Amino acid sequence: MIDLRNYNLLKHNTFGIDASCNRFIEFSSVSELLAVCRHLTEEDCPLLLLGGGSNLLLTGDFHGTVLHSAIKGVEKISEEDGTVLVRAGSGEVWDDFVAYCVAQGWHGLENLSLIPGEVGASAVQNIGAYGVEAKDFIECVEAVEIATGRRVTLENEECGYAYRQSRFKQDWRNRFVVTHVVYRLSTMFVPQLDYGNLRQSLTPAPSPVERGESSFDSKSSLTGGLVGASTVRQAIIDIRQSKLPDPKDLGSAGSFFVNPVVSGEKYRELAAKYPDMPHYDAGGERVKIPAGWLIEQCGWKGRSLGRAGVYEKQALVLVNRGGATGREIVGLCEAIQHDVREKFGIKIQTEVNIV
Repeated sequence: MIDLRNYNLLKHNTFGIDASCNRFIEFSSVSELLAVCRHLTEEDCPLLLLGGGSNLLLTGDFHGTVLHSAIKGVEKISEEDGTVLVRAGSGEVWDDFVAYCVAQGWHGLENLSLIPGEVGASAVQNIGAYGVEAKDFIECVEAVEIATGRRVTLENEECGYAYRQSRFKQDWRNRFVVTHVVYRLSTMFVPQLDYGNLRQSLTPAPSPVERGESSFDSKSSLTGGLVGASTVRQAIIDIRQSKLPDPKDLGSAGSFFVNPVVSGEKYRELAAKYPDMPHYDAGGERVKIPAGWLIEQCGWKGRSLGRAGVYEKQALVLVNRGGATGREIVGLCEAIQHDVREKFGIKIQTEVNIV
């Protein structure tokens, strides 16, 4: 276990914000976490549960205690009826875990490739990309209740999962520390390709005529072996690398804003004015509109306010152009939110945890 005072968090946040915390505790087992919980006092508060720091914006020094999981390990619990239960430590690097699952023939997480962060955050944030969300595969979440030191197993339906949301971010905030996440994956690969430009990025499948077919059934042809899990994973990685900066070179937290979901009425109002506006069915007469498109239409793509800027390849990403403070990035965020609200009548919400 690591227990340090006045600890600098620069290497623990991908925005590259130079800020410190009063105390930093890193635990590598459940027993170490239980010991931490027993000895926390009011002087250690407030608490910040920190994963890889890829969804965090520090606006200054954190005058409290940071808890970070270094719990590792991936194990297969069981396999039956074409599915497999896989248990991963919350401190595992997310993309390493996805790569391992693909190599083992455990499918479902391919579209979540190269999302930065750690396994624990997948259960807290309900990470998602290219039409897939972590909640679709989470069986249960193992955690420790900080106040009591009680070990709990929280079933998927208890966690209140919704688009980029969970009870861990809401009423359970700072109540539980995630130690392990159990996923139910498939031993059969069924690609999910109908979001964004994913299908177009893959090598085109043979035409129906070439296969002697009268029609094109995308799902049956792709599951027939023309596109494999590793191919889809690599396509996702290539797309993300083409759109997102490497935090080692340019500080960011990936997608800064959540794609807004609007009513059917609001969508029709906007579509009449912007017929080329991209959109996705969100169910229940609701429509998801890409926040990056809204921001770009307001002229923010590639622009900067001081040392904080909008990435030139993806308007959804805010970046630290060098030495920016968290407050500078918040100022840029608020300017963008204002312009989107003025132009489209939509308030875009932040996905990043601002502390």
